Amino acid sequence: MPVVYHIIFHKTAEMSTGTVPKILFLTAVSLLILGISLIFVYFRTLKNTLVSPVADSVIKIERTLDRYAFNNLSLANFTGNEMEIGEEIRPSGNFTSRLLFFNSEGKKTSALVNIPLKQRPKSVILLLRGFVDKEVYQSGMGTSRIGEHLADSGFLTISPDFLGYGQSASPSANPMEERFQTYTTVLQLLESLPLLPQAVKNALPEYPYTVDPSSIGLFGHSNGGHIALAVLEITGASYPTVLWAPVSKPFPYSILYYTDEFSDKGYALRKLVSDFESFYQSSKYSIDNYFDNINAPIELHQGESDEEVPIWWSNELYEMLKEKNKKIDYFTYPGENHNFNKGSWNTLAFRTLNFYNRLFP
Repeated sequence: MPVVYHIIFHKTAEMSTGTVPKILFLTAVSLLILGISLIFVYFRTLKNTLVSPVADSVIKIERTLDRYAFNNLSLANFTGNEMEIGEEIRPSGNFTSRLLFFNSEGKKTSALVNIPLKQRPKSVILLLRGFVDKEVYQSGMGTSRIGEHLADSGFLTISPDFLGYGQSASPSANPMEERFQTYTTVLQLLESLPLLPQAVKNALPEYPYTVDPSSIGLFGHSNGGHIALAVLEITGASYPTVLWAPVSKPFPYSILYYTDEFSDKGYALRKLVSDFESFYQSSKYSIDNYFDNINAPIELHQGESDEEVPIWWSNELYEMLKEKNKKIDYFTYPGENHNFNKGSWNTLAFRTLNFYNRLFP
């Protein structure tokens, strides 16, 4: 209800003719100051509300995406959840490939795990993939080849499917939140790794080796590289990380860049981003503002003919991290495309394996 102020002036014989104007002046100044204060409070409140155009009311907006701002995620408490490893889905001489399940904030999430059979696992490497169409996706797709290469050399690898993929539960109905849930899925997986040795023991009772869940590396290709960088910034951890052609530009440019590939030329995505930026500050969700938080050694690989991630993106990422005195090595591949299948894959995989062998002897 509006506040009404009643001001009553009693003119008496004792008041001089100069007193009344003075009182009126002071009253006007006081009301002006009060009005400005109320306007300030109103617009502060308006930041978190939406005014209905058809009713004399104010509708509260629940800012559910605030929690995904990088600074907020760095303060969030993710609790480790029990893991379950299923039956073998692909036989191999030196390792076994199986489905792994864990909970990401109460939602079932599937992953592909490769467990070395002939030696004690040197380390646990989380493999983060780029975009794959849900219609054709299968667990591990996008990282299966490098995962098998590393597992064959003694690394235990885990490729999370992310919500909405594989046998994982559905993601948020909000497309922007679905994107941010890729970060929380990896953060939840990291917190659950201490329970991995028991999951391995349950699945393989005769397994003769111990798994060290504290020895962790990251791998990211394309958008998986973007997720890896975000995780390094949010955690500040020193996980040795290999990046293949990572999406490294600021958010939301990092997703708007690809709008020409959409049937609607990106109209829906631009509208989604516009709505998001009406209530949230994009810079709080963008990797380029948190490079200072990176403490991990990084090996960066980029094809010079990549049409999905232009080489200048990785050139700039390398230069920015070098300027900040971060540990990073950079390799480029002439004539190579986004998936490194023009003849450089073996060299790329050899360098990737050497990087992990050097840091996980």
